[in-house]
Amino acid sequence: MYDILIVGAGPSGASAALFAAKAGKKVIVIDNDKGVTKRAWVENHYGVLEVSGPDLVSTGKKQAEKFGAELVDATVESLEKKEEAFVVTTSEGSYEAKHVILATGFLADLAEKAGVQTKPGTEPRVKTIIDVDASGQTNIPGIWAAGTTAGVSVHTIITAGDGAKVAINVISEINGERYVDHDVLK
Repeated sequence: MYDILIVGAGPSGASAALFAAKAGKKVIVIDNDKGVTKRAWVENHYGVLEVSGPDLVSTGKKQAEKFGAELVDATVESLEKKEEAFVVTTSEGSYEAKHVILATGFLADLAEKAGVQTKPGTEPRVKTIIDVDASGQTNIPGIWAAGTTAGVSVHTIITAGDGAKVAINVISEINGERYVDHDVLK
């Protein structure tokens, strides 16, 4: 069983995976490679002169894998609560996790099918978003949402930061105390 299962490996999902895996959590990311970032050209990311969306996503996935996150190329078909875990069924099999982070970009249909509350979107072209509190928690304990699907701006730097924020909150809940990750020059 995984500690955290993340649906989506765009900037918010991969960022969440990076933080969670680096914190020593058993993490799996399920992605179908249909995110909008693969069509982006990015020149507004702090610390990055310019990068194509596909390269940004590829680097994010590599960073998460570096710390032990497992990546699966599949489409999620359902999300259900079963006793002490969530079961996520995909086109490639089923996976169990204690926590799920939905980082599904413009899509909220998986969340709605699972009983997660949604509301009208505020960003252009984003019709529906997942209703979350300030920590990224949905109405179903253990299901979280990050990035555009959680109502933050579609800009990759903002969704990546939101993914990190939500991961820190999930890690803190798992650990029972506030988690902080600071790297220091060697």
